[in-house]
Amino acid sequence: MNDMSQTATGNPSVSIQDLDLSFGAVKVLQGLNLDIAEGEFLVLLGSSGCGKSTLLNCIAGLLDVSDGQIWIKGKNVTWAEPSDRGIGMVFQSYALYPQMTVKGNLSFGLKNARVPKDEIERRVARAAEVLQIEPLLDRKPGALSGGQRQRVAIGRALVRDVDVFLFDEPLSNLDAKLRADLRVELKRLHNQLQNTMIYVTHDQVEAMTLADRIAIMKGGEIMQLGSPDEIYNRPRNRYVADFIGSPSMNFMDGHLENGVFSTDELRMPMDGYEFTARQPGGPAILGIRPEHVVTGELVSGAPVQHEVTVDLVEPMGSDTLVWAKLGEQIFRIRMDGQSRVKPGETMVIGLDPSRASLFDAGTEDRL
Repeated sequence: MNDMSQTATGNPSVSIQDLDLSFGAVKVLQGLNLDIAEGEFLVLLGSSGCGKSTLLNCIAGLLDVSDGQIWIKGKNVTWAEPSDRGIGMVFQSYALYPQMTVKGNLSFGLKNARVPKDEIERRVARAAEVLQIEPLLDRKPGALSGGQRQRVAIGRALVRDVDVFLFDEPLSNLDAKLRADLRVELKRLHNQLQNTMIYVTHDQVEAMTLADRIAIMKGGEIMQLGSPDEIYNRPRNRYVADFIGSPSMNFMDGHLENGVFSTDELRMPMDGYEFTARQPGGPAILGIRPEHVVTGELVSGAPVQHEVTVDLVEPMGSDTLVWAKLGEQIFRIRMDGQSRVKPGETMVIGLDPSRASLFDAGTEDRL
């Protein structure tokens, strides 16, 4: 899986080459290659245990690799100490010194590094301005909200004046609104600083909104590396297609023959679908996202139309999620929030083959 092109546009700021990490007989990272461009915001995305935090800790120097090399800014740092790698790291926990003020927390590492006092003042002032925590400098962590504490934790990395920032699920301990607010702040921060940022999360919304590119990981390997648009619209395999999207993509098992996908209930000519190679045939899986299923007045313009029975309705405010039955298949449909469908009703849906994804039933790779 790691033979795919994983080079970044421009000169690499961080380069991972043939990286292996094992704990005894257990392989956690396997032959991993990844180039991250100067100023890029790269998100490592995956479920628990996929290796994303492990990879970040290897880059940070907190774990010794079994094989391979790590380069930062053209320097081989595979065996360098974390303090010598030119990185700033922000963890899931704030880990602030409770007895120190915000200013004391921001300046503590710089004082230990014997940075001149006027330089410390300059860096702390700059970080406080960028993160909008200037009024908080004389407070202690106990007097701060969760979002303010995480801003201070980010500021502590920011004052180091490094080229590469590493974030390990920094927003996961915050409530939903604070996460959304700080996500916007992080994006603004990157737009302003243009530093290289590597960000670990299991939250696909964070990944899609923050990243220049996303690396989706599974079992210590990169399943797909690409822009949010590429990941979403052209998933490389069924795993990626299923992982990205909420609710996840609808899948139907069927057969592809002469450019037509068919199941017991459905026949869909794949006109407009771009195959990755020559048009194949045989057992296949069709995937289509709930938001790409059309209803109402738009159905008449859809190339393929089919009747379904509404099973369950979930009003979400801005939209409505409908669970319907297409034969024996449960089919998820995202409709307008003003939709008034009810369980038991029948409705006609429209499908566009050009917005679908086809996967080989054996390899589950995109066709």
